[in-house]
Amino acid sequence: MGDATAFSSMDEFCGSTFWDANETWWTTDPDFTPCFEQTVLVWAPCAFFWLFMLFDFWYLKASLDKNIPWNRLNISKLLINVGLLVVTALDLIMSFVKKGGDSELPLYGVDIWTPIIKLLTFLMVLMFIPLNRKYGVQTSGCQFMFWFLLTIFSIPRCRTEARLHQERGQIIGSQQAEPHDFTWETYQFASFFIFFAFTCLMLILNCFADQLPRQTKYYRGPKEIPELSASFLSRITYSWFDRMALKGYRNPLEEKDLWDLRPQDSCKEVMPTFAHYWNKNVRKNYKRASGGQEPKAQFSNGKVSFENPQSNGRKKGMASIMPPIYRSFGGIFLFGSFFKLITDILTFAQPQVLSLIIGYVEDFAKVPQPEWKGIMYSILLFVLASAQTFILAQYFHRMFIVGLRIRTALINCIYRKALRISNAARKASTVGEIVNLMAVDAQRFMDLTTYLNMLWSAPLQIALALYFLWQQLGPSVLAGLAVMIIMIPLNGFIASRIKTYQIRQMKYKDERVKLMNEVLSGIKVLKLYAWEPSFEKQVLDIRDKEIATLRATAYLNASTSFLWSCAPFLVSLVTFATYLLSNEANQLSVEKVFVSLALFDIMKLPLTIIPMLTVDIAETQVSVQRINKFLNSEELDPNNVQHDASKPHPMSIENGHFSWGDEDEMTLKNINMQVPKNNLVAIVGTVGSGKSSVIQALLGEMEKISGTVNTVGKMAYVPQQAWIQNATVRDNILFGKPYDRKRYNKVIDACALRTDIEILSAGDLTEVGEKGINLSGGQKQRISLARAVYHNADLYLLDDPLSAVDSHVGKHIFEEVIGPKGMLAKKTRVLVTHGITFLPQTDKIYVMKMGEISENGTYAELLKNRGAFADFLMQHLQEGEEEEEELNQIKRQLSQTDPALVAPFEKAILLARTESLSDSISVTSADSLMGGSLRRRGKRQDSYDSNASAASLKKKQEVEGKLIETEKSQTGGVDFAVYKHYIKSVGIFLSVATLVLNFVFQAFQIGSNLWLTQWSNDKAVEHDTGLRNMYLGVYGAFGFGQVVTSFFSTLALSLGCIYSAAYLHETLVHFVLRWPMELFDITPQGRVVNRFSKDVDTCDNTLPLNLRVAVSQLFAVLATIVVISISTPIFLAVIVPIGFIYYFAQRFYVATSRQLMRLESVSRSPIYSHFGETVTGVSTIRAYTVQDRFIEESDNKVDKNQVCKYPSLIANRWLAVRLEMVGNLIILFASLFAVLGGQTNPGLVGLSVSYALQVTQTLNWLVRMSSDIETNIVSVERIKEYGETKQEAAWELEEDKKKPKNWPEDGRVEFKDFQVRYREGLELVLRGVSFNISGGQKVGIVGRTGAGKSSLTLALFRIIESAGGKILIDGIDIATMGLHMLRSRLTIIPQDPVLFSGSLRSNLDPFEVKTDDEIWKALELSHLKAFAKSLTAGLNHEISEGGENLSVGQRQLVCLARALLRKTKVLVLDEATAAVDLETDDLIQKTIRSEFRECTVLTIAHRLNTILDSDKVIVLDKGQITEFDAPSALLADPKSAFFSMAKDANLV
Repeated sequence: MGDATAFSSMDEFCGSTFWDANETWWTTDPDFTPCFEQTVLVWAPCAFFWLFMLFDFWYLKASLDKNIPWNRLNISKLLINVGLLVVTALDLIMSFVKKGGDSELPLYGVDIWTPIIKLLTFLMVLMFIPLNRKYGVQTSGCQFMFWFLLTIFSIPRCRTEARLHQERGQIIGSQQAEPHDFTWETYQFASFFIFFAFTCLMLILNCFADQLPRQTKYYRGPKEIPELSASFLSRITYSWFDRMALKGYRNPLEEKDLWDLRPQDSCKEVMPTFAHYWNKNVRKNYKRASGGQEPKAQFSNGKVSFENPQSNGRKKGMASIMPPIYRSFGGIFLFGSFFKLITDILTFAQPQVLSLIIGYVEDFAKVPQPEWKGIMYSILLFVLASAQTFILAQYFHRMFIVGLRIRTALINCIYRKALRISNAARKASTVGEIVNLMAVDAQRFMDLTTYLNMLWSAPLQIALALYFLWQQLGPSVLAGLAVMIIMIPLNGFIASRIKTYQIRQMKYKDERVKLMNEVLSGIKVLKLYAWEPSFEKQVLDIRDKEIATLRATAYLNASTSFLWSCAPFLVSLVTFATYLLSNEANQLSVEKVFVSLALFDIMKLPLTIIPMLTVDIAETQVSVQRINKFLNSEELDPNNVQHDASKPHPMSIENGHFSWGDEDEMTLKNINMQVPKNNLVAIVGTVGSGKSSVIQALLGEMEKISGTVNTVGKMAYVPQQAWIQNATVRDNILFGKPYDRKRYNKVIDACALRTDIEILSAGDLTEVGEKGINLSGGQKQRISLARAVYHNADLYLLDDPLSAVDSHVGKHIFEEVIGPKGMLAKKTRVLVTHGITFLPQTDKIYVMKMGEISENGTYAELLKNRGAFADFLMQHLQEGEEEEEELNQIKRQLSQTDPALVAPFEKAILLARTESLSDSISVTSADSLMGGSLRRRGKRQDSYDSNASAASLKKKQEVEGKLIETEKSQTGGVDFAVYKHYIKSVGIFLSVATLVLNFVFQAFQIGSNLWLTQWSNDKAVEHDTGLRNMYLGVYGAFGFGQVVTSFFSTLALSLGCIYSAAYLHETLVHFVLRWPMELFDITPQGRVVNRFSKDVDTCDNTLPLNLRVAVSQLFAVLATIVVISISTPIFLAVIVPIGFIYYFAQRFYVATSRQLMRLESVSRSPIYSHFGETVTGVSTIRAYTVQDRFIEESDNKVDKNQVCKYPSLIANRWLAVRLEMVGNLIILFASLFAVLGGQTNPGLVGLSVSYALQVTQTLNWLVRMSSDIETNIVSVERIKEYGETKQEAAWELEEDKKKPKNWPEDGRVEFKDFQVRYREGLELVLRGVSFNISGGQKVGIVGRTGAGKSSLTLALFRIIESAGGKILIDGIDIATMGLHMLRSRLTIIPQDPVLFSGSLRSNLDPFEVKTDDEIWKALELSHLKAFAKSLTAGLNHEISEGGENLSVGQRQLVCLARALLRKTKVLVLDEATAAVDLETDDLIQKTIRSEFRECTVLTIAHRLNTILDSDKVIVLDKGQITEFDAPSALLADPKSAFFSMAKDANLV
């Protein structure tokens, strides 16, 4: 009745009928009434515009740019708009002129109000044109939608007006008596069509975006992201991304192809807002103690300051990051949530339309409905699905943006905090933990934002689904719901089991990788000892445990998939059964069945997500707490140090008491210290007396308990542990200052860096590895000092900068830099030092003892006091650290200042001498050979290190070159051969089984659905309960078949993948261990380990998952096509073009997305490593006050990462929109053909349309998974590549069995014209060496470095194969036997002792073939018995990786024990290069002389005195033997090379 009154009032308003159902619905030729067309269809778009106009205003406010120039586009918009205004105004005037008053046509409300509403709306639109131009808004969605709706809604009136015009023409044409006055109608006809033309034009113009604004807040260069100036249409379809997709498809994307970041997402825009709300929040939580003025968040020249939660008086609670996050990013988030709400509602409209279509087909048999309804339903379904596609894409896009911004805000917030955190708070957690806040916790937020809306959306979806189901099936729905709810805890239980297994698998994986790492590090030793089989077994044993865990996980995974595949089926079975059995009258109709199935399907997703979401939220909760704890931790008090320029001295501490943040524990007590301007003040004292702490106190790094610290001027600081950044050497020295060549060179020379820089491969532009990994300690220290000197500050704090450098370098640096004549002579400096030589040149000395200053004064004053300082000197001398000349210098200085002190010092010096004498015997002999004093080398490894590091650097550069090559190979697609290899390794049976089972599964599924349609179409069931039960039973059986096949197909695939992973790993280990040594030399270890960790892990975990999803989705898509084709065969015609579109979208996406992901992960790690670096070097950064520069660097790194991240997120949306549109086309055609094809079976139609509705999701998944498979199959390719590498000779040969069992018996070794090179293409290292050693002889091999000494032994063990000539042992050519036979019958004591982690026993006898007694005997002979007895575990004592828990000497002895256990006839002794402590050396020599009396011993000597008693000496030079004779004979000949060597070594 209410409707009728409303309609009748509208009838009056129009003066004609407003709604006529017979004209609009119950007809074969539908049309609206003219009244409806002129009211509702005009008012609706206008209402839409007025409603959403608010967004346009918001965009104007938020725009960062201004002033778009006038151009063709906006001028034409303006003109057409004015035209529309004119037309509408004319309408209004004409209606007053032509109607009402005198004329016979009455004037109705519609004639006045519709033009007025139009006028106001067009005026509003007109207003926006200059506004948008002024505020730089290039496109407006609201306006586009308004014109779009207006155009669409005007189409019905077009038709009406055209018909009326035709009718008028007929009336005029049929000469009837009375003439008609058609002027008003003709005017309306003309004005409407002009109006319609203008509307269409406006719609077309609104498809384009305006030009670039002239004034922009940020530079918008040629590389700006097209999104910023893309039109609304282009934005919702993501067609602005096409260029990137095309480029990525043509050739792999590189960093230079990427667009700049959108300014709105950059740190510069995100941070100020976040900081503003954070500071507000801090103020709320920490009440100000003083009633001070509240500061605003300051944005000084683009810098953002965060307030410190601690400094604001009383604590009321922790300041949390959550409120600022809501406040800063809540707006976009809510906007996104609004989209989500719309899509959720649209989702539920689809089953309703489906029921209309089914109804239409059902009626087709009885009273057919007019055809246009069917077509309309199909189009409606398509429109709903498309709307959902576009809106959902926008929703995800918004969520990702929020996620990115939150991550940016958190990372920067954490970074800024890390620069201000106090030392006590920093020690509470390790650097790794702090970096994890950024890497893990901030990332977690980003992953969660997308799903956060499911918190309200999932319950909403379930509630709506239940409501609609209730309408279909009544209370029986609850039975189905109960099944779903029971599933949740079951899944939860299985998930937790899977998690425990995953943790266990990770543990095994770590063990395995660690062991592999060791094997690869010590591979040379393994080969020399022929121990590879033992280690191969160990690795494979761990791997077996890992595989067992994986297998358990596979069963669990199969059971979850089993639960999920049977869930939807069980639910529908239980619900339908309950529905039927609860009441005889209840019958299934087609409509009920399919609408219910569609609704159950919708419920499946939210039910799966809820348990996952709860876990995620709990984890994020933990993250929030961790971040809050960090952001609320204490900061350094800026008032620790005053800067009062009125004080007399630039640096002073008065009555200072300091601690390292523990209130009770005072580190420094009553410190009083003045540093006058331009003075050099030294701080000395024993270890741990608090010298460095004084420096930290001056920097303000320590908690000040009482007293004052004052510094005036710029600071420079050299820490005790040099802090080097991962940048070039030059950048490390400049440290953000501009490069001034003259000054720079001066600094480098002063700091003695010139030679080091010349050694480095790229000079001072050489990249320094993380933590300065490729520099020696001394080099780092000098760079750190050079940085300070170059910084040209006023105050210098030098914390023992000379400890890590050679004494002569130290002297040079002191004279050139620190001392009274150095570069810093005119600066105020504090020097902590151990070097007593420099003290006389300082202006004042403070002596520290137990955290107090025990005395101070000049050098002379302190010596006179005979106090702590004199003790310090004595103690220092007795440690005998100083070189000869230094001791003399000290003596001279003493005799000048206080002769009485000379005597006690003489005594101390003498003591130091005698102690070092025992060393010097061996030292002198080796001195000349090695060049330079060995003792000095032992102590200061500097000069040696720099060479080594240069070599390693060269190697590193080669490697880096190589690394790039291998990465190149992964850009394109993957060969089919790789897939073939993988399927082969899975096993043909399991591969086929998987496919067959999946096929059967789909067959059962389609069968059960067809059975349902059969059942619902069968009218006989209503009267026959037996028949009904039969139907129910068969339906159950079908379902059971699905469940079983699903379980087994998942299982078959998972197990197949595990077999394959096991096989791949086994071959990988097998081949890598059989590599010739040269391959290990040219392949960096990290790369090999990476194969064993990352690639094997991919084969274990990632690939099986991807394959499982991909295979099931593939079959689902095929099933959909089959079902639709069964019901409407014509559909097959459409499949081909749709398939093409799909294929292209997929190809484009895969290529682009894979590369973007790669770029993103590459750009992510620098953020974290830079952060880790900052945390370690924070005191240096603070001392130089360069925090702002570091913050900016961090911001840039984050932005750079976003630059790669954003396009990869867009690529996903781009693909989703394209694929879902393909899916929507499938829906459209499936439903259209069903409706038009005259299909009479409603069940089949319902089936095909409900399948089509699911297809979009499936297609989407299929592409994602197939692209993941392509990305991950690369791992198989890389493992396969290692399985095809060059191998060394066979380990065992059949002929070996024929050789004598106890070969070699005599130990005769004979070289015949032997030549060898390290690898192909290099020159020979031994060029035709011939000599003969009879059994039992002791032979020494000497020669300068690079003469080929080591090559001889390597050739003996066939580590390098001969290039000519041969080696015979006991007359048998060693090239004819298996490597293991050869290597296990020779013994070597290698140069550097390599131990493996494991028991002491396994290090001596890995094959466990010796008895305990034999092992103890060997230990006794190698002087390790006492040590082994003292261990609680004895022989089972665990040795850590690389033997770290044994001393170097003990490691050497373990190697000796290995040799004693093998006791073969030929022993090769490669002497340790550096003199191991002499004691060990003597022990080894003695044991060898006694125990290996009968054996042939070849010694590679580095020190001649060890081989003077050997039988023969071989002197090698440049790969040839120059002398071969007894040592006595050679020494008798003064012309021999051996003699000159001995002379150099002072042996003659």
